[in-house]
Amino acid sequence: MKKLMMICLFAVAAMTASAQKYALIDMEYILKNVPAYERANEQLNQVSKKWQAEVEALNTEASTMYKNYQNEVVFLSQEQKTKRQEAIVAKEKEASELKRKYFGPEGELFKKRTSLITPIQEEIYTAVKEIAEQRGYSMVMNRAGNDGIIFGSPKIDISNEVLQKLGYQ
Repeated sequence: MKKLMMICLFAVAAMTASAQKYALIDMEYILKNVPAYERANEQLNQVSKKWQAEVEALNTEASTMYKNYQNEVVFLSQEQKTKRQEAIVAKEKEASELKRKYFGPEGELFKKRTSLITPIQEEIYTAVKEIAEQRGYSMVMNRAGNDGIIFGSPKIDISNEVLQKLGYQ
C-alpha cells in the first residue's frame, strides 16, 4: 500500500512539474540592443570621468602642497608649519568628501544611474511580465551572469521577443 501511495505521489508531482512553463532571458543581450541603455551608459561614463577629474585635481593639489611643504619645512616657523599642515589636511579632506559625494553609496553617480537606468529596466520588466502572462510562464529567469543556470535551451529564451515587444530589432 505504501509503495502504491509513493508511486501516486511521484506521478502527481511529475505532472505538476511538467505543467509549469519556464522561460529564459539574457538581460545583457537585451540591454545591449536597447539604444536608450547605451546612451545612458555613455552619459554616465562622461559624467563619471568629469567628476573623477575634479577629485584627481584636488588630490594633485594636496600632493603639490605637501611636496612644497617638504621642500620648505626647514625654513618655516612652527606656526607656519602648523598652518601648512592644516591646509594640506583640509585639501585632502575636501578631495575625500568630494569623492564620497560623487561616488559614494548614495552619491551623485548612484542617483544619476538610478534616474537613467531604472525607467529602462522597468520597461523591460513590464515587457517580460506581459509575455509571461500571455504565454502562461510560471517563471522567467535571467541567464546572463547567473551561475545557477548551467544550460538553457534556446527554445525557451524569449530575449528577442522582449526586444520586439519593446520595439527593437
